[in-house]
Amino acid sequence: MAPWLAAVTDSLEVLHKHYENTSGSMSYIMEKANIQFKSVNFMRGRSIQNAIVILDESQNLTASQLKTIITRCGEGTKLICGGNLAQIDSNYLSAVTSGLTYIVEKFKNFEGSSTITLEGVVRSRLAEFAENSL
Repeated sequence: MAPWLAAVTDSLEVLHKHYENTSGSMSYIMEKANIQFKSVNFMRGRSIQNAIVILDESQNLTASQLKTIITRCGEGTKLICGGNLAQIDSNYLSAVTSGLTYIVEKFKNFEGSSTITLEGVVRSRLAEFAENSL
């Protein structure tokens, strides 16, 4: 699972970089946190109850893939979809056709949903240049 965990562990390392012993802090979090990874490919038929589902990189999903995930969210489940439309890397999607754009539009009048737009690129100057130039 290491390749799939890398996105999470990278973020946790950044969040815990101020700790003297980052590796110890990371070990503690990974042991104590109930973080589970599920494949979008195997969501059909599932029902996720009383959970917080974080769907990262959702700019690269289609509207139907997001529907598959959203319709599996059961009672007490909160869904957080994150993504950056400038980082779409699918040849079949654009900022207009991305599933992320689709759900923002479809859920804008749904009571209980909210959209937060963050400005800027926090990863690095290199990432910002690439995002704006490529």
